[in-house]
Amino acid sequence: MTDLTVARFTGGAVAPHVPSLAELRIRVFREWPYLYDGDMEYEEGYLETYSRSAESLFVLVFDGGRIVGASTGLPMADETEDFKRPFLERGHDPERIFYFGESVLLPEYRGRGIGVRFFAEREDYARRLGRFGHTAFCGVQRPSDHPRRPPDYVPLDDFWTRRGYVKHPELSTTFTWKDLDETAQSPKPMTFWLKALEPAGGA
Repeated sequence: MTDLTVARFTGGAVAPHVPSLAELRIRVFREWPYLYDGDMEYEEGYLETYSRSAESLFVLVFDGGRIVGASTGLPMADETEDFKRPFLERGHDPERIFYFGESVLLPEYRGRGIGVRFFAEREDYARRLGRFGHTAFCGVQRPSDHPRRPPDYVPLDDFWTRRGYVKHPELSTTFTWKDLDETAQSPKPMTFWLKALEPAGGA
């Protein structure tokens, strides 16, 4: 990673990079398992929601002046009510959870430890805020016999487990988007993963 620069941006400080981030998300999320047929208008609106949260985090990877990777997070309390509902129904306090959004990285930069760095940066940030007991993210659930599943696809479950995350099937929701081969948006099942966040200086 010596030729790359990793930088943190919080809240509205990321605004100048939103168009580049939107393009990056559209490109990467076209891949399995998301198959996302995105558009710039939606993406810029989604990213502006994050940038309006004063404590949101954007971890950006630059190759020179070009953004080649990004990872996001924000306090779950700043998410929508629909998003928080599975946690409230299961007795989790959203005020105590820092949520990790997407991690996107261009294919030619993978396998260089950047995914691990994304988790470390976001966990460190959440820890420094000092009021969160857990970090969380969610992943899309696709059937194993999906016709667009690549034959060499390796799920990220083992990678996430090595980072200390535990899958919680009881914490699930649906997000709606249009797949590349769909004519209209459809709901996609999503399952959350959680990790207890040790305090600063903890083991």
